[in-house]
Amino acid sequence: MTVALEITGLHVTLDGHPVLRGLDLTVAPREVMALLGPSGSGKTTLLSTVAGFVEPAGGTIVVGGRTVSGAGIHEPPEARDLGFVFQSYALWPHLSALDTVAFPIEAGGGSRPEARRRAKRVLDALGIGELADRRPADLSGGQQQRVGLARALARAASLFLLDEPTAHLDGPTRGAAEALIARQRREAGSAAVYATHDPGEAFAVADRVALLRDGAVVQVGAPEAVYAHPVDAWAARLTGPVSVVEVHQRAGAVVVGEAEMPADGAGDGPATVAIRPEWVRLGGPAPGVVQATRFRGPHTDVTLDTPVGEVEVRVAGRPAPRAGERVGWTVDRVHRLGRPPPGQALP
Repeated sequence: MTVALEITGLHVTLDGHPVLRGLDLTVAPREVMALLGPSGSGKTTLLSTVAGFVEPAGGTIVVGGRTVSGAGIHEPPEARDLGFVFQSYALWPHLSALDTVAFPIEAGGGSRPEARRRAKRVLDALGIGELADRRPADLSGGQQQRVGLARALARAASLFLLDEPTAHLDGPTRGAAEALIARQRREAGSAAVYATHDPGEAFAVADRVALLRDGAVVQVGAPEAVYAHPVDAWAARLTGPVSVVEVHQRAGAVVVGEAEMPADGAGDGPATVAIRPEWVRLGGPAPGVVQATRFRGPHTDVTLDTPVGEVEVRVAGRPAPRAGERVGWTVDRVHRLGRPPPGQALP
């Protein structure tokens, strides 16, 4: 089966500094691949290189079975069947929102009336249909971002490249944008690469998540696998709230004082483990002292001082324990770091 995107050994150097370092990545047809990483990890450079705005120093890029970059080949952006949402919006200052969104439809062979109808439909879906006649200077940053998103989604591209597409949107608008992205991609039968620094967003939109660190892929997997089985402490912290502590492991159990608690990796001796807050339960054989509580509405985050260090706990509603109170705790499981996730190998 022809893949939507195949990147092999990609090297990119900007201003003499390596930004992408032998990166490999494959995206299946109709798949959404989230790129999750901090600022400077290479997400934007990777998308810009796939789109053709940056020429790599080495490696190959294949889109829909056609090599668009590599071994003397470098197709310009307009020759690649892509829809791109820029982090910087990149709107044309002389065009209205409607004309901006209609332009790629017309450039792809659509008639002007049809292009404007489709453009207005997408603007309406993003809640800015009434701003169709405004130019970028008359739009807020969030409105400009929605116009940039609409421009990419209005065309039926085989592959969408989305660079922080909802970063400056409020909660309800972000939800509407995510729903529109999913619908447009589904109707077009397209794949997508979705760059974000927000793990919750990555897990919500993606079929698989790739963690980027210093221009290289650290881990790739289904959202639930990446969250539950991070390859190291950096990956654990990147993907959500976590306690990383040093424990003693014996016969597959973590030992804290006199308490033994289940772990997902076999072995004996010292071990570094990740514990997600929702894996911890108050009440149990391990000792702890409440350091702080933070009420979040649907849940409360509790920080415990324990013999193995600080452990974060997430409980429903508002809990009874208060700062300074001694409590027991236990875990349903922990994840031993430095071991391959089930069915995967470490890079």
